[in-house]
Amino acid sequence: MRVLGFIAAALWASAATAAIPKAYRVVALETAVPADVLYAVALQESRAALGNGVKEPWPWTLNVRGVGYRFGSRRAVYLALNKLLKSGETHVDIGLMQVHWRFHAPKLGNSWAALNIYQNLRVGASILRACYQQTGNWPAATGCYHSNTPWRAMAYSASVSVLLAGVRP
Repeated sequence: MRVLGFIAAALWASAATAAIPKAYRVVALETAVPADVLYAVALQESRAALGNGVKEPWPWTLNVRGVGYRFGSRRAVYLALNKLLKSGETHVDIGLMQVHWRFHAPKLGNSWAALNIYQNLRVGASILRACYQQTGNWPAATGCYHSNTPWRAMAYSASVSVLLAGVRP
C-alpha cells in the first residue's frame, strides 16, 4: 500500500492545471479547492465520451444504486430525477460531481438547483474541502470524497490521480 501511495503522490505532483473549463476555475477560486482536483474528481464521477471521442464530465448524469444514466439535456435529467424522488428513491448521485441526494439534499437545494452546473460543483467542492480539512492532503481528500472505507478511498484516490495526471494545458 505504501508503494501505491507513493505512486499516487508522484502523479499528483506532476499534474498540469491549465486546460480546465471555466466553471471549475470559478468554483475553485470560491472554495479554495484546486481546480485540477475538482476537475479530476468530476472526470472520475461523470465522464462520458462525447461525439468527438473526448471524455469529459457530463452534467446530465444520474447514478441510482450503482447504475449510471446519461441524459441529453438538463430538462431530461430533471424529469427523471423528479420521478425517482417522487417514488421515494433517495440513493441518487447527481450531476458532474455525483453528489448523493440522500446525504446532501439540503446543500443541493431542489432538484433543478442540484442540476445547475455551478451549484453541483460548489456542493462537490464543499465536500472535498471538508475532506481536505479532515485528511490534510488532496489525494486523501479525494478518497474521502468517495468513501470512508480505507481501501475504497485509496483505490478511488489512485484512480483520480491517474486522471489528474492527464489534465493538460
